[in-house]
Amino acid sequence: MASYVPNTQAEREEMLKACGFNTIRDMYKDVPESVYLKDLLDLPEGKSELEVRRELEAMAAKNHVFAHIFRGAGSYHHYIPSIVHTITDREEFKTAYTPYQAEISQGVLQSIFEYQTDICELTGMQASNASVYDGAVAAAEACEMCHDRKRSTILVSETVDPKILSVVKTYSFGRDVSVEIVPMKDGATDPEALKERLTKETACFLVQQPNFFGVIEEIEPLEAAVHEAGAKLIMSVNPISLAVLKTPGEYGADIAVGEGQPLGLPMGFGGPYVGFMACTEKMMRKLPGRIVGETVDKEGHRAYVLTLQAREQHIRREKASSNICSNEALCAMQTAVYMAAVGPEGLKNVACQCASKAHYLAQQLGLPLTYDKPFFHEFVTEVPDAGVLLKALEGNDILGGLPLDAHHILWCATEMNSKEEIDTVVAVVKEVCGA
Repeated sequence: MASYVPNTQAEREEMLKACGFNTIRDMYKDVPESVYLKDLLDLPEGKSELEVRRELEAMAAKNHVFAHIFRGAGSYHHYIPSIVHTITDREEFKTAYTPYQAEISQGVLQSIFEYQTDICELTGMQASNASVYDGAVAAAEACEMCHDRKRSTILVSETVDPKILSVVKTYSFGRDVSVEIVPMKDGATDPEALKERLTKETACFLVQQPNFFGVIEEIEPLEAAVHEAGAKLIMSVNPISLAVLKTPGEYGADIAVGEGQPLGLPMGFGGPYVGFMACTEKMMRKLPGRIVGETVDKEGHRAYVLTLQAREQHIRREKASSNICSNEALCAMQTAVYMAAVGPEGLKNVACQCASKAHYLAQQLGLPLTYDKPFFHEFVTEVPDAGVLLKALEGNDILGGLPLDAHHILWCATEMNSKEEIDTVVAVVKEVCGA
């Protein structure tokens, strides 16, 4: 960040003169005198760089960063190749603003276009955008794409991540849109319960694959029922799993959404993350946010521009169909660089390691599986006392699974968990639970 130099006094005076002012105060002549700050703020003495560093490091030391992680539930511990940060830490990417002026933003526009292409290939869909805050917002925005005056009911599976459901409900509040929950059966969406709730007022059905409990849903009967009722199918997916599981496109989904964090973004205590959205060609004009398209310039050379933009999303907010207004392009670029670095085979290798290690963990734990169904890299077990077990794991610098209640834990394994780590977890579990 070496190129930023504060304006000199002479430069500030020149800018003021160009604007027709003599002093900074002249710029605020319409502000009432009563609100001006007359005395200096009562602030403590400034500190040196070394003192500030020591204080911040002391604050950071209060956070405990576990050496071994077996928790997922929406944020996953994956290896990030060094090339990802080497590229995205470059100054021209870190400081890039929204690329409204295509003629000076070709680099950023191309990176967004590459990201969109990757997401389309990963999900099996035809169009993607690149401006969504996180996976939960992506799901809520997808629901917004589907409802209209005739269809104003959103159905959400009970197996969807509660955090996603919460955001969907928040988006629907005040919009005269109702959100109904489709019950689950044995850890997966109940197809019969879905059929009972589908009506001519149903706009869409949101299902997660794999679902919040790690179970791989049977999408085919759900897709058939939803489309027979004239509604849209939205699938919230784990991007790593798509290297080995069927894509939303193959299932016949209308919109695919998800959290891009597993694709090269650190867990980072909850952010910043990036949500991805992709849809069929029929739905692409309803995609919110920014979409980059490929074209040619006046000399016939390949070029990139913002395309299919709903103008009211910029200047007529009262008619906007979306609340997306900021740019997640840096996070999107990180996921694109990650996917380019690992490639299709590398991504498949990561997915296979996640699945195999999770199944090894489930087998060795010796704890009863709550749901006897296929899973990817997360699963729920029954435990005598979740609090006692997780405390024992913490004593070994291990972050155990997510406690769903006092007697159920949602476990997760990724390529980052070695056999030795898993065996240590198993040993602690057997000692505490007598499994």
